[in-house]
Amino acid sequence: MLRLGAHESIAGGMEKAFERAQLATCEAVQIFVKSNRSWAVRALEPEEIERFKAKAAETGIAPVVGHASYLLNLATPKDALWQKSRDMLVTELERCEALDVPYLVLHPGAHVGSGEEAGLARVAQALGEVHAATAGMEARVLLENTAGQGTSLGYRFEQLGWLLTNTPGGERLGVCLDTCHAFAAGYEFRSAEGYASTMAAFEEAVGLERLLAIHLNDSKGDLGERKDRHEHIGQGHIGREGFRHVVNDPRLDGLPGLLETPKGDDLQEDRENLAQLRALIEA
Repeated sequence: MLRLGAHESIAGGMEKAFERAQLATCEAVQIFVKSNRSWAVRALEPEEIERFKAKAAETGIAPVVGHASYLLNLATPKDALWQKSRDMLVTELERCEALDVPYLVLHPGAHVGSGEEAGLARVAQALGEVHAATAGMEARVLLENTAGQGTSLGYRFEQLGWLLTNTPGGERLGVCLDTCHAFAAGYEFRSAEGYASTMAAFEEAVGLERLLAIHLNDSKGDLGERKDRHEHIGQGHIGREGFRHVVNDPRLDGLPGLLETPKGDDLQEDRENLAQLRALIEA
């Protein structure tokens, strides 16, 4: 089975994410490894790293998956932002390495008018330079598929496959599959046949061995609308039956299955969404 969990806040200290994850009944957890709203980076103190690792060991919540800041855009044609994004990705990977966080999920970026081919080439170049700067590290970037909203890249599995093949050091890359994004981009989940077709397309373009994490989000938008709008499990257009296919797929055994569904300060919504997913698991 998937190790089910959710994205949790690091407010008040990195280790606080584990306390929130426990309260939400998570088996795995996703976090930002720095503030998502700012380019500024405060150095991790040794005591902070120690508390984080101790809480990880105490709770047994694993794996911990990092998510890169949404400010990054490796596909941009603007050199200053491209360099800033590349350098920040190095910093975030260094933080993952220090915290023993194995994966850092990254949206490939948006080409903002330069075209998909040019944008993908920029991403591959940036990731290659990031790999060179982090040689020897165990922390890995996981490319996340997108809904294809605006000029976002990575909405077709073939684009992710191209990046895996054409990025220097691309063997270090993995993929995080987001159900809402895939559905919004036109990949079906609702029927057994549709889910089988989606996973066959993923296998052909990317390879299931590169799938290392899953985002479990229902979709406010309908199939192929290319709208990045997450919804609670069973309350969107994918529906409960779509998630039944995912949580019972033996090929996904042991992978982190992480919610990014809407929520306030209260963790009740995470608990309810996780309960919905667990209720779909067949003995």
